[in-house]
Amino acid sequence: VTKIGRVARVRWRARGRILGAVDKRRMTGVDVFIFAAVGVGICFAAYNFAVIQRTKVNPGRTYQPANSPLIAVQAELAKVEQIHATIDTGAKAFLRAEYTICVQFLLAFSVLLLILTTVGSSFAEGLFTTVAFLVGGFTSIASGLCGMLVAVDANARTTVAAASEPPSRLTAAFNVAFRAGAVMGFALCALGLGVLLALLLAYRVHFSDVSEWATMMDCVAGFGLGGSSVAMFGRVGGGIYTKAADVGADLVGKVEQAIPEDDPRNPAVVADLVGDMVGDCVGSSADVFESVGAEIIGAMILGGRLARDAGADPAPVVFFPLVVHSIDVVASSLGVLAVSKERVVALERREGEYAPMVVLQQGYLVTLAVALAGFGLACFWLLDVEGAPAAWRHFLGCGLCGFGTAFVCMRASRYYTDYAFEPVRRIAESATTGHATTIITGLAVGLESVVAPVLTVGVAVVASYHLGRTSGVGATSGDPAAAARAAGLFGTAVATMGMLASAVYVLAMNNFGPIADNAGGIAEMSRQQAHVRDATDALDAAGNVTKAATKGYSIGSAALACFLLFGAFMDEFSQFAGRPFEVVDVATPEVLVGGLFGVGMVFAFAGMAIAAVGRAAQRVVLICREAFKSDPGILAGTSLPNYERVVSVVTQAALSEMVAPGVLCVGAPVAVGFAGRFVGELTGRPLLGAEVLAGYLVFGTVSGILMALFLDNVGGAWDNAKKYCEKDGTKGLSKVKNADGSLAHPMKKTWYDACVVGDTVGDPFKDTSGPALNILMKLMAILSLVFAQYFESINGGKGLFKL
Repeated sequence: VTKIGRVARVRWRARGRILGAVDKRRMTGVDVFIFAAVGVGICFAAYNFAVIQRTKVNPGRTYQPANSPLIAVQAELAKVEQIHATIDTGAKAFLRAEYTICVQFLLAFSVLLLILTTVGSSFAEGLFTTVAFLVGGFTSIASGLCGMLVAVDANARTTVAAASEPPSRLTAAFNVAFRAGAVMGFALCALGLGVLLALLLAYRVHFSDVSEWATMMDCVAGFGLGGSSVAMFGRVGGGIYTKAADVGADLVGKVEQAIPEDDPRNPAVVADLVGDMVGDCVGSSADVFESVGAEIIGAMILGGRLARDAGADPAPVVFFPLVVHSIDVVASSLGVLAVSKERVVALERREGEYAPMVVLQQGYLVTLAVALAGFGLACFWLLDVEGAPAAWRHFLGCGLCGFGTAFVCMRASRYYTDYAFEPVRRIAESATTGHATTIITGLAVGLESVVAPVLTVGVAVVASYHLGRTSGVGATSGDPAAAARAAGLFGTAVATMGMLASAVYVLAMNNFGPIADNAGGIAEMSRQQAHVRDATDALDAAGNVTKAATKGYSIGSAALACFLLFGAFMDEFSQFAGRPFEVVDVATPEVLVGGLFGVGMVFAFAGMAIAAVGRAAQRVVLICREAFKSDPGILAGTSLPNYERVVSVVTQAALSEMVAPGVLCVGAPVAVGFAGRFVGELTGRPLLGAEVLAGYLVFGTVSGILMALFLDNVGGAWDNAKKYCEKDGTKGLSKVKNADGSLAHPMKKTWYDACVVGDTVGDPFKDTSGPALNILMKLMAILSLVFAQYFESINGGKGLFKL
């Protein structure tokens, strides 16, 4: 069958290459398949959105049967509607202000980008790069808005489902929350694929000759820069907002006043709920859009280089990343369908409150299986190169490295952040002796958690590189060594595609978490019955695990994506300079200093983001204290606090604090490139700017991976140690003794306070700095990629400062 298929494809190619042109028929089929996948994603998102709408925000307004459970909770449901409207208003106000700043940045930076890229190349290329930058930025904004609208629409419906719908309230609430996450995943992936393919097809009209595709890919890199820039501001701004409100609410409410989480007496509770939407949902939506866009663009550039060095048709390898993510849409749709309502009901009878987590894992395994099968077919279809019969199998092996990395990274993150395992319980036990031991043990767990993902990513990079290098692609070309290296770099790109081949389902799991968390907060604020809060608590517990696991997935994919972007960056410099640029000598003092600057920038960025949360949280604490002091009726429950005041203060703080970290990460690579180029001009080393910037990228990426893993895992571990204390602490700590030999009561106030303090310390780690570092690493690389030609081409290659 393999021989027959290969012969058929050879004959098909021969018919389409009469004059050596691109195999247009096959590529037309690729275009049709991608657009069909976009259509499937949009339709599936619309279907799931329609399912969500069946649950009304306030079903008590309509006629209900006499035996309906809604009859007894009419007053509570009216409160749900009011709270939902308040969250909706606060989220829209923040995003309107945040995206106004983002639009201003996009317009201002586009002028600078047009000038620099025009000076470095030509006006046409500068214009195409700038247009791609604006398209990527506005598409990222659309992704964030989509995420917010769906999440806000679903949070109150999840609460209502937990209160009213048979046969199982847990199942009904889970169905709403997970399908809302699926809507975001499919809509965002379809949006990104459709816009990027449309942009490529439009640019292909101008760059009609295949020999011009390398230039076209350079221009399309602006799309990734625009998406990354907006995602950075969204992640930092949303992260500051959500964690400032969360930390302030916990410190004043739980520690100082001993009131429950999400209690309506807490003035910061609405700001906390708004933060779940603008931070977790909107931020993660823009993050995934940026990750997929950067990975596709980097893989396209490396695929184009492989085709050039091997003397092969560039179209199949260039469009291969888009095909893989189209397969992702199909595979994830089957994974979501596997998470059926009936399946959850059946598992709930056996697994109880753990049913949501079990069924989510089963759906993920279905997605992985289908994605792997589709990935193999895509390799067989597009990467079966003439003269290298084993090439497609080698690249399939690269994809398997990516699939394995995704699985290991998610499992490792879950092990170190789920209270079902020993590390989190170790932190909980340490809390019995005070705040300090809680922090010390948590830091130790966070440091330990870095090892497994780093080893996995390292093995995946080396294995995929050598699998690609030995694929035989380009063995008969004019420069077999260059072709082999290009094939190795493309192998790492294929591994990254394998890791992101289930991104839609992973995004659905990730966004399920904050929606469930928000639903629990609404249930508490509206004083729902105990069984409602029990259902939302079970969903929140599963959501915490999925959020932690997907953060490990995001960091692992970011690490692989950064390696392929770094390879694309070096290839760009080689092409523009007209000389090989394959080795970076870290023994060169300027290169080492550039690397130190990269490490320092990562630490400075993380510190700025954490400090911003601390300053904003202080303002929240002071406002809440003032409210309790000026109106004793708030704690007595006879009057309501001014929620809007805290929302306004947190909004202003987040918007003002997000600017400095964003400017740092955008400006630092350009400044380092300028400085290296200037020193190179003075010392007669024209490629020194590229070498210094490469050192900056390598050291910054490595330190960013380690820092992001540590921050995400230690924050998640502290968070779930607190939840373990609240839920099952008695079982795990029954043998822990005080200094006098008596048994330590697990819910003693000081013990619980230590857990809460650990949770609040970890909040800006896991939801502000850690996730933002994922974007930072890719933004550094893609900025360098976009400006690579500018650094090389000024004044005929003599540089800006030798006028």
